Amino acid sequence: MPVGFILIKNKPGKEFWIYSRLLNEPEIKEVYPIFGEYDFLVKIVAGDFEAIGKIVINKIRIIDGVIDTITLTEAQIPKQ
Repeated sequence: MPVGFILIKNKPGKEFWIYSRLLNEPEIKEVYPIFGEYDFLVKIVAGDFEAIGKIVINKIRIIDGVIDTITLTEAQIPKQ
């Protein structure tokens, strides 16, 4: 199953609200508050890469307080 890592930037003061919403989504396996340009690192496991995109658009970006996201997906390295 494909894995995606999402960096999330939020409005100040929305950290606890966003964190609790992220924990309630079954496809979201791990949530890490982080310091730096982005506020959260989230791990998603989904059925395919299209599903990862739908989760980001329909379940993460709609959370009140989310300003920006960056989606990183795993790469398949061919076996030699």
